[in-house]
Amino acid sequence: MPSLALYQPEIAQNLGAATRIAACFDAEVHVIEPCGFPWRERDIRKVALDYQAVLTRHRDWDNFTGAIDGRVVLLTTRGETAHHAFDFDDSDILLLGMESAGVPAEIHDAADARIRIPLSPKARSLNVSVAGAIVLAEASRQLDRFS
Repeated sequence: MPSLALYQPEIAQNLGAATRIAACFDAEVHVIEPCGFPWRERDIRKVALDYQAVLTRHRDWDNFTGAIDGRVVLLTTRGETAHHAFDFDDSDILLLGMESAGVPAEIHDAADARIRIPLSPKARSLNVSVAGAIVLAEASRQLDRFS
């Protein structure tokens, strides 16, 4: 099953929501530090409730890339391919950027693929956890995880 990765998340509640989303899809969560908040389990559990997902912390981008085995698929408003037109694989890691700024150019360029969720022309972007849920659901559908 594809997993979610949060690049330097700034809001603990989004990490909690991503953890809950991942648990619902039986996916893992990678957190690429540093985080923009003090790491307090209770803040994360407040949103995740009793949903448990495998959560792995990586001290930085290099530590993350050295530990994974799969394509890094960046969710970005500048993606070339719509999420529903992308062919997902079980080992994909769906990378979510920082809430305020996405990912730096070097991370954007390092991704194996860059996908976008088509939005209304009036909209700028989605909340990172919501975007992760939409794309994880599409990946699950493509990989026949719902049957």
